[in-house]
Amino acid sequence: MRTPLITREGFEALKKELDYLWREERPEVTKKVSWAASLGDRSENADYQYNKKRLREIDRRVRYLRKSIEHLKVVDYHPQQEGKVFFGAWVEVENEDGDIKRFRIVGYDEIFDRNDYISIDSPMARALLKKEVDDEALVKTDMGSKVWMINSIEYPKN
Repeated sequence: MRTPLITREGFEALKKELDYLWREERPEVTKKVSWAASLGDRSENADYQYNKKRLREIDRRVRYLRKSIEHLKVVDYHPQQEGKVFFGAWVEVENEDGDIKRFRIVGYDEIFDRNDYISIDSPMARALLKKEVDDEALVKTDMGSKVWMINSIEYPKN
């Protein structure tokens, strides 16, 4: 089960994507499908086949976005979060090998196309929650356990 949390920026991005798909891309693809269908034999019409498939993809994404937007809870920054790792934090961690990682803890719907975001449901995020700078976190994964030291915690101020 995914935690239904999202940052304000992530929520706005989902709404913007939904608006674009519904008001711009879908009507355009619908026109192409109608035009291609008017040419006759649909079984050998590549334009018709491709755009019909794209229309199904758009509709599937629109359904997903509408359902998600309805159930997600937007989490805004609050000054009480300062000094500890909570949802929305940018965290820099370092392990005993000297590997350093910096990422933001966000909702599941925000991690795609970003390699500097991790889901609140990930083992790393779970291990870091409520910790402070210089605290150690034991992160357990399928590949074993590793200790990470927290170097810094920052929150974007909206």
